Amino acid sequence: MYNKLVVSYLKTNKFTNVESYLSGEEALNNMTKNPDIVIQDYLLEGMTGIEVLIKAKKTNPDVEFIFLSGQDSIDIAINSMKYGAYDYIVKDQMALQKMVNKINKINSVTELVTSNKRYRVGVVLFFVGLAILIIATLAMALMYPHIFGL
Repeated sequence: MYNKLVVSYLKTNKFTNVESYLSGEEALNNMTKNPDIVIQDYLLEGMTGIEVLIKAKKTNPDVEFIFLSGQDSIDIAINSMKYGAYDYIVKDQMALQKMVNKINKINSVTELVTSNKRYRVGVVLFFVGLAILIIATLAMALMYPHIFGL
């Protein structure tokens, strides 16, 4: 039931690419779809959320995990973070809004990283182009010194 509530809440908050799975095994079988973010409970049928996280990170190390759980245990929260979870949210009245805030934060960081990569590539390409232009100019000067007044 909570699964349907989460999916509905995400869709009403303009997250359109949302898929829902009812077990850890089902989620792991769909890791080939390369999700950006996985939201899951700690207690799952057949395995814990941390087991899913560990297995998923082996095949998709960039996926971010947000635990949305009724387990109000600091040990479980710390353990999930130790294994690479982005955050651990205890189910309460504000849990869904906290989840959306965390997703937006992850998306902002991802956009910033992508923008920085593009900037770096642009700077490198500029200097490579500049180097090619300088080398071509020097080659032309050596080949046709009379044109360059040498």
